[in-house]
Amino acid sequence: MALRMSRVDLPLDVVEERRALVPVPLSSKRMRERGYNQSERLARALGQRWSLPVWDNVITRVRHTETQTRLTPGERLRNVSGAFCAPASARQVLRGAHVVVVDDVVTTAATLNACAAALCAGGARIVSFVTFGRAPALGDRW
Repeated sequence: MALRMSRVDLPLDVVEERRALVPVPLSSKRMRERGYNQSERLARALGQRWSLPVWDNVITRVRHTETQTRLTPGERLRNVSGAFCAPASARQVLRGAHVVVVDDVVTTAATLNACAAALCAGGARIVSFVTFGRAPALGDRW
């Protein structure tokens, strides 16, 4: 998956400015259930291909959220609202940085946007996203 993701044709300014990859964090409950964070695994493999570090400690999930798979777009927004935070210890490294958030699938981008809001609040200047795929959202036209 990371090999395919690494081939994405990103704008030149993103390629030149990006400083690190940031995987979408899991809640501790989901991490215990699953045993791994798929976004972190993708970020690490992608980081090797793009020669970028993975900053897995600049954003945390501060509360468990329900799975987004069966939620409407509005419910997804409410579900992840306030679920992420950049810890005070990350503010120095985030200050002025262009980071790329890594996730496996995007549907409505509610999770990615919530992560971006937390990273910007923590000092990031620009947040870009990269995902493996896009799942159809409720209401999408075929």
